[in-house]
Amino acid sequence: MHILWNDWRQLTRIVQLPNKIPATLKLMKFILIALSSLLSFSIALANPVVYEGSSGPGKGKHIVFVASDHEYRTEETRPALARILAEHHGFKTTVCFGVDEKGFIKAGASNIDGLEALKTADLMVIFARFLDLPDDQMKHIADYVDRGGPVVGLRTSSHAFKIPAGKKYSHYSFQYKGKEFEKGFGHQVLGNTWVGHYGRNHKQATRIQILPAQKSNVILTGVADNALTMAGAYVGIPDDTFTVLTESQPLNGMTKDSPADETKKPSPSTWTREYKSKSGKKARVFHSTQGASQDILDPNYRRLILNGIYWAAGMEKDIKADSKIDFMGDYKPSSFSFGGEVKGVKPSDLADIKSPIMPKKKAGK
Repeated sequence: MHILWNDWRQLTRIVQLPNKIPATLKLMKFILIALSSLLSFSIALANPVVYEGSSGPGKGKHIVFVASDHEYRTEETRPALARILAEHHGFKTTVCFGVDEKGFIKAGASNIDGLEALKTADLMVIFARFLDLPDDQMKHIADYVDRGGPVVGLRTSSHAFKIPAGKKYSHYSFQYKGKEFEKGFGHQVLGNTWVGHYGRNHKQATRIQILPAQKSNVILTGVADNALTMAGAYVGIPDDTFTVLTESQPLNGMTKDSPADETKKPSPSTWTREYKSKSGKKARVFHSTQGASQDILDPNYRRLILNGIYWAAGMEKDIKADSKIDFMGDYKPSSFSFGGEVKGVKPSDLADIKSPIMPKKKAGK
């Protein structure tokens, strides 16, 4: 809003200009500044993107997606999942993207407009990495956690925040050493902070193996064993607050028929738990160490995440083995990598629920 306020001050100066300036010139300047203000306001409104659900079990529920990581293309997976949940399941979904100063989606940007949507959220789904958000943006996430809102975290959300010491929300940082919020958001809410890769990322895909003892878990309804994900395994360290549902088996290759790496035992990769908020309320958490752009191409992994979202929202009775999980619009994900994001895309380019993810690269971007 500071842009609009500056424009207003300029406008008042023009209105007070000496009478020797022709009235038509004053009017022209008034129109130009008004248009500039309108453009600035439209950019502000372009992020977040909202998909309004119509009918389904999620009608009346609001899910907010926080999307800004550097490598795994959360700017592609979050709107893809948000569209499925809106169109096929009836949820209202809001996707808040990391953007640059011109309003273009920027991988890993520590600038996410629209987080005030968390005030009315029934669930937060976060996929972020090393963020250092301005305090006025970070406040919305902290307020949500403090009130005990349920959380779904994917992949790098174990290290979603990297905030320098001395700042208001530095305790959210993944390496925070204070006992009151040790190891930050990842450890305190999701259950694990960043520990490390397990195998060679980009060289070893993972097979998602269901634990036999959890086959009847409602989250695994309709989920077949051995989903393939392209993102390499992470080190998962469960404690007695976890219910581990699946493990990641590193493969010697990047295809479904690649053999298992026999030097590496499976590592915990999907779990549920609860965290206790500042308000004293306990809240549900669903976490997966995978979730990259290409991972959700596997229908069993995609269903696993969608079922986890239902469970976290307290809607496990609505989980169905045959619920619709088809993509809306053309989903052709980018291969995940640092610097591999599609450039020149604004959140508004994804507002049409049937638009491609992602739009083609624009000339000169």
